[in-house]
Amino acid sequence: MNDWPDAQPEGPRRMRHVQRPPVPPQPPQQHRQPQYDQGYNPNFTQAQASGYDSGYSDGQVYGGQQGGGRGTVPPQYAPPRPGGPGAGGAGAGAPDWRRRIKIGSIVLVVALVGWGAGTYAWASSKMRNEVDLAKVIERPAEGDCTTYLIVGSDSREGMSAEEKKKLHTGSAEGKRTDSMMILAACSSGNTMISLPRDSWVTIPSFVGSESGKKYEARGGSKLNAAYAMDGPELLVRTVEYNTGLRIDHYAEIGFAGFANIVDALGGVEMNIEKGFKDKKSGADFQAGTQTLNGEQALAFVRTRYAFAESDLQRTKNQQKFLSALANQAATPGTILNPFKLYPTLGAGLDTLIVDKDMSLYDLGKMFFAMKGISGGDGKSMNIPINGTAPQNSLKWDMPKVKQLVKEIQNDEPVTVTSNR
Repeated sequence: MNDWPDAQPEGPRRMRHVQRPPVPPQPPQQHRQPQYDQGYNPNFTQAQASGYDSGYSDGQVYGGQQGGGRGTVPPQYAPPRPGGPGAGGAGAGAPDWRRRIKIGSIVLVVALVGWGAGTYAWASSKMRNEVDLAKVIERPAEGDCTTYLIVGSDSREGMSAEEKKKLHTGSAEGKRTDSMMILAACSSGNTMISLPRDSWVTIPSFVGSESGKKYEARGGSKLNAAYAMDGPELLVRTVEYNTGLRIDHYAEIGFAGFANIVDALGGVEMNIEKGFKDKKSGADFQAGTQTLNGEQALAFVRTRYAFAESDLQRTKNQQKFLSALANQAATPGTILNPFKLYPTLGAGLDTLIVDKDMSLYDLGKMFFAMKGISGGDGKSMNIPINGTAPQNSLKWDMPKVKQLVKEIQNDEPVTVTSNR
């Protein structure tokens, strides 16, 4: 006997209804229909016919947009949304020009800073910091202005026989001072003071720059004799002793370097008020505005025999030319143009001799101070002269010299004028 109840077929079960979460409203989209809809769907277009679909109508079946199941249009085949990426509108896909400009500006600034730093390091390595002002004894107290002793020497270092002939320099051995100037860079105004090389001064006691031996005072002599005796250090010592003004920096350039700088700049424009000739220097100038090349510039600043007051007129010409040179060199057209900047720096720094504490920054300040004088921010003058002295030399007007030095030391506007 079968104890199991009779098996009855199970009737159909009712599937429990699952309530789906509401689907957030989506922006209207144009869905591509399968090709077999053509002819049945009146809204079917040719653009839709080229698309792909899984075979289901709108992607809402079995998960729709959210579920990612059957009927979902793959993203790579989805049509672009109006105004969205790739649609050519102002959406997220449009080029962000502000961001590009910002990045480009940063790259440009970094490049300029790198170029500037590299140029500064290169130029600094070429400077000849050879003069040791620490060897100068019994120095005056420091003043409120920065003072430079700028010297043009007749050094023919590095010049060939052909260059010496072309520049009318002669072939004398050694070197002597051809021009000397004090440049005082002050907040009250810059002042350039020429010191005639025939000035009658006292050469004081000094310690030899090479021997270290102390020498007694020599007494009265022409100023350029100090350089001939023991070079830049004794020249600084002599200028400080006779003026009472402390010299902070020293800069010296020879014939070749001077002419090469002018040529590297493409010449320097000058207004020559009165024409003159000098066979010894090679000068031959007509009156008027003209651009001087290196050879002509050297002749202009060296000429002395064409003038009645030879040394004093020459110092005035030297001041005028150096101001014009600085005015042209210290411009954006030169500083920001590597095709001018590098040749100019290379030409000058190879022959420019400065003190050991002078940096490229200090040298730049010197040039800008000279440029300021050319632009009217300051004055240029000869040191006050009062008659003649032995050996046809020039005697300084010491009361005026002392007043001039006091005004510079205290950073006051210079009121002293030169007699000649």
